Amino acid sequence: MAKENLIILFFFFKHNYSQDPSNQKCGRKKTVSFSSMPSEKKISSASDCISFMQAGCELKKVRPNSRIYNRFFTLDPDLQALRWEPSKKDLEKAKLDISAIKEIRLGKNTETFRNNGLADQISEDCALSVIHGENYESLDLVANSADVANIWVSGLRYLVSRSKQPLDLMESSHNTPRFAWLKTVFEAADVDGNGIMLEDTSVELIKKLNPTLKESKIRLKFKEIQKSKEKLTTRVTEEEFCEAFCELCTRPEVYFLLVQISKNKEYLDANDLMLFLEAEQGVTHITEEMCLDIIRRYELSQEGRLKGFLAIDGFTQYLLSPECDIFDPEHKKIVQDMTQPLSHYYINASHNTYLIEDQLRGPADINGYVRALKMSCRSIELDVCDGPDNEPIICNRNNMTSPLSFQNVIEVINKLAFFASEYPLILCLGNHCSVQQQKVVVQHMKRIFGNKLYTDTPLSSEAYLPSPEKLKMKIIVKGKKLPCDQDILEGEVTDEDEEAEISRRLSEDFSREPKLIWLCKELSDLVSLCKSVQYKDFETSMKAQNYWEICSFSEAEASRIANEYPEDFVNYNKKFLSRVYPSAMRIDSSNLNPQDFWNCGCQIVAMNYQTPGPMMDLHTGWFLQNGGCGYVLRPSVMREEVSYFSANTKGIVPGVSPQVLHVKIISGQNFPKPKGACAKGDVIDPYVCIEIHGIPADCTEQRTKTVQQNSDNPIFDESFEFQINLPELAMIRFVVLDDDYIGDEFIGQYTIPLECLQPGYRHIPLRSFVGDIMEHVTLFVHIAITNRSGGGKAQKRSLSVRIGKKAREYTMLRNTGLKTIDDIFKLAVHPLREATDMRENMQNAMVSVKELCGLPPIASLKQCILTLSSRLVSSENAPSVTLCMKDAFPYLEPLGTMPDVQKKVLAAYDLMIQESRVLIETADITHDKIVQCQKAGMEFHEELHNLGTKEGLKGRKLSKAIESFAWNITVLKVWFHYF
Repeated sequence: MAKENLIILFFFFKHNYSQDPSNQKCGRKKTVSFSSMPSEKKISSASDCISFMQAGCELKKVRPNSRIYNRFFTLDPDLQALRWEPSKKDLEKAKLDISAIKEIRLGKNTETFRNNGLADQISEDCALSVIHGENYESLDLVANSADVANIWVSGLRYLVSRSKQPLDLMESSHNTPRFAWLKTVFEAADVDGNGIMLEDTSVELIKKLNPTLKESKIRLKFKEIQKSKEKLTTRVTEEEFCEAFCELCTRPEVYFLLVQISKNKEYLDANDLMLFLEAEQGVTHITEEMCLDIIRRYELSQEGRLKGFLAIDGFTQYLLSPECDIFDPEHKKIVQDMTQPLSHYYINASHNTYLIEDQLRGPADINGYVRALKMSCRSIELDVCDGPDNEPIICNRNNMTSPLSFQNVIEVINKLAFFASEYPLILCLGNHCSVQQQKVVVQHMKRIFGNKLYTDTPLSSEAYLPSPEKLKMKIIVKGKKLPCDQDILEGEVTDEDEEAEISRRLSEDFSREPKLIWLCKELSDLVSLCKSVQYKDFETSMKAQNYWEICSFSEAEASRIANEYPEDFVNYNKKFLSRVYPSAMRIDSSNLNPQDFWNCGCQIVAMNYQTPGPMMDLHTGWFLQNGGCGYVLRPSVMREEVSYFSANTKGIVPGVSPQVLHVKIISGQNFPKPKGACAKGDVIDPYVCIEIHGIPADCTEQRTKTVQQNSDNPIFDESFEFQINLPELAMIRFVVLDDDYIGDEFIGQYTIPLECLQPGYRHIPLRSFVGDIMEHVTLFVHIAITNRSGGGKAQKRSLSVRIGKKAREYTMLRNTGLKTIDDIFKLAVHPLREATDMRENMQNAMVSVKELCGLPPIASLKQCILTLSSRLVSSENAPSVTLCMKDAFPYLEPLGTMPDVQKKVLAAYDLMIQESRVLIETADITHDKIVQCQKAGMEFHEELHNLGTKEGLKGRKLSKAIESFAWNITVLKVWFHYF
């Protein structure tokens, strides 16, 4: 990481320093957003911002002494100064000249905010600071809403960037590329050339340009404009058309973003777009030609395409395009290692695949298999019974109506088995047939599946199942098998299917032996890698179970085991496949929470595909990753033979570096009324719930405020932070709900694994209750993921910079009680502390630079350099700073005197370079010490039991020693990967 940062620093200063920088489900309590904007008129230009500021509004003024004052702020008519009242100062002193302003910051990014005792009560998105004077003093303000804060920030930035010609602002507001484009659109539709057109024609034209707008809303806007001009005609002029389009089609949140990244222009050129993609969107290897190509594809005006700029409408189109989707396109391909044992993967599985209704009344339906296989399901169920005319059938044994021909079902399976994925398909065969019809089952399967059937005898010399890669295009039968040591044509085996479990539960005789069924050799021989066996306990399984044998667990049994033996369950699943099926009490075919069992490493968690809802959302979202192939590689800490992980962990996971997910919910687009809601008009009051699913330590949810009576473009502008201790197992679910519902509150949702998130400004396509993508219905968000240093709960802002070494939390190694081994691990204690200190010092130095640049912790290093170079170049009286490469490290040296504030920034930058240098120069030595201790410890892995016996350890004490050994090895591995 440090090397990469230094490369960025060197590259950026070398190429940019001399250039002009102008060329960068929750509680039911309702919380309502009250906008302080005086009307419903949207902000669509700099003129709108200036007009709003001149009218003035109340802002809270924050003082360093933690006091907050309400003041009324206005912009002078001549656009030369910012004023506020009441004030104890003379009227001429209660002002700030625009010419004195150095920077305008959005958010709590000054020392005043960071040190204010009331800062936690202030919304990040409502805070702004005006930095002024040679000493970079700050005027710190809080607006009543995020949209008002954005207006002041955008308006002030515009004025500062154009301080030499502010009087031309109002005159040129209709001389923008956007208005020029709209005029050409109007003129092309004005066939008579009279400069006016029918309202109907204008409505159709705007609807064509923006299909998401409702016709009624467009007509209402024309009526408002005509009423304001006291017109009675339904004819529309060119000016009225442009005005209506701008007010209806300008999303203020996109406008504010455009102005910010274009450095206060109202369009983006290729260089602006390049910096946006690199610094904000996390796109690498971007070129100017790639940016020009984006402009050519999304800009609506011919002038913009020819001259290479993107105006507000083109930029909006680009942000809504698949290129700015929240889902990382890399994960739409196979990105994971597919050569590991089958037991190392989560497998997309369905329960009672033949059902499309509930399990009590639902008849069997062939479409259950079609749906599951097209959704990349890799484990499906076939309950086979005796049918008429010696032809087996598949049916719901609770409802014998509409049985399916077994032959027809497997013909469909054969046709679609590898339609969505080429990786192995597991058939969970529930055999309820007589021996005679079992033989018919075998005949059909061999004839229809042919060489796709995997029937190779497992090799006893192997210890793990084959990989998905090796089993490509193969169909694996899971079922009972006759004893291998008996040469018989048929025999009795235990019936351990779900119905047998139900029978035992209903009889309340859990000790009763499972009933026996007859099995023919031909069907037995089709079972190879997934022989069904009964689970007794982990000790028995670890000693006697073969790697090709699989246990099925009822939901209740799996839950009990997960709570009582979470570590053992994880270790068991490193080698063996386990299947979990829903409780028999779920007669409505509701779904279990798959996350509870994925946390324990259970590979096959069977879901009722026919039942939509939150649990199915999680399941579907999880298997979108890895190319949607139906197989997802489990986290390394849950696969490696010597590693420690507990599904019930409440804090940091040894061997895993925690991360912080930063989510800003900006706005929504075109929310529909909940489908199940009763008649209450078309108005909704939406809010967004953000759910985090993963290990228990990561599970949480937060919600935004409610936006009243706005379904078209509700603005939320709220930021949230979540600490994620095991990112590889975490998912985020965005749920949009109606806070004023009658009957139904669900509007839409989207569930995505954390690993698939793209950073930056993204649109989320919302799905309906049944999982379908809803056209034009989106959430606009900003995503950032940062490392959490030190572990534990998320620390308050800026605290990590000031925290001392004594207060740091170091991941501790455990005492095994085995002296020889403990002596080895003791040698790793000091290198581990050194490694922690180097990482913390480096991260803290970076945060200091960000803070002094007026940026939040989520800012990228490139954004820091942009801000720093802009500050040094744009200050008229600032002395020059030279970039000096010393021993391949980029240092900044001032030439001449420098203001104190600039000295602080350069000192922080210098410290960051020094910490980077320490990390780079000493990392290899520290890394080698840790690796040596890990290797030395691993040499005793096979001897742990013997060493324990010699030390007098047995039973639980020996198990604890082995667990502590695994913990220590896992802790050492994190530094192996970090360096």
